[in-house]
Amino acid sequence: MQLINIGFGNIVSANRIIAIVSPESAPIKRIVQEAKDDGTAIDATYGRKTRAVLIMDSGHVILSSIQPETVAGRLDKDDGEEILSE
Repeated sequence: MQLINIGFGNIVSANRIIAIVSPESAPIKRIVQEAKDDGTAIDATYGRKTRAVLIMDSGHVILSSIQPETVAGRLDKDDGEEILSE
């Protein structure tokens, strides 16, 4: 199982990520609001601005305060510091 750091020591399973998107568009804002209403949103921003939205295969929506490009780059890196392997 591959894990990825999404900021502030929060880690998610890389295998369960469907999409990493920017929160700026209206459809993504609707997805985030619906997830908050349903209780399936996980806010990992620690009060900072949401810069990336991770859509998980379980239906959960995770909010991160790091850029989508940074999260995607961490998926590609294999230095053991940003991606942890079991």
